[in-house]
Amino acid sequence: MLGRFMPKEENFFELFNEHIALCVQGSKDLYKLINDLPNAPEHARAIQASEKKADKITHETIDLLHKTFITPLDRDEIHKLITTMDDILDLMEDVAEVIQLYDVTQVTPEAVELARICEACCERVNAAVTKLHDMKNAKDILRISTEIDMLESDADRVMRAALSQLFRDENDFKRLMKLKAVYELLETITDKCEDVANILEGIVLENA
Repeated sequence: MLGRFMPKEENFFELFNEHIALCVQGSKDLYKLINDLPNAPEHARAIQASEKKADKITHETIDLLHKTFITPLDRDEIHKLITTMDDILDLMEDVAEVIQLYDVTQVTPEAVELARICEACCERVNAAVTKLHDMKNAKDILRISTEIDMLESDADRVMRAALSQLFRDENDFKRLMKLKAVYELLETITDKCEDVANILEGIVLENA
């Protein structure tokens, strides 16, 4: 009888999965944008559409968090996970906006490589998040988190080399500043993916 009046545990994991799927789609559109600058506005609109959908899922998750009596994970962990994933798509949108606002018409192989790493990171985050519903997947989640950490280290290395070459060889100050901004935003996306991996590790270690 009492159970009828108690808020039910909702499936937060479905919301996590929907959100991270949008991050993956955004990363694919970002990679297309970096490789197809003449059509940047089209790709930017696709990223923006994913970001808006993800925003709605984030708000829905937080709203549900306030309404749900019993949650499957610690409330703070749920909040940190969904908002940090949301940061990933926000940064993708920032990259698209910077490329258009700064009128970036040409990028370097290093920028392309950073975009590829961003996509790979999002795919690995997706692989981990979609396993979170069952703590029997704890070892897999920890392994994938380690892979994300390695990809973030790869992005750090690529960005350092790219910046070094940029300041050494680029004589056009405006182009230098444009590319520096693009490099740093792309690398920050991988930082956010690593942040998600760290949150997932904490969840697994606390609940497995």
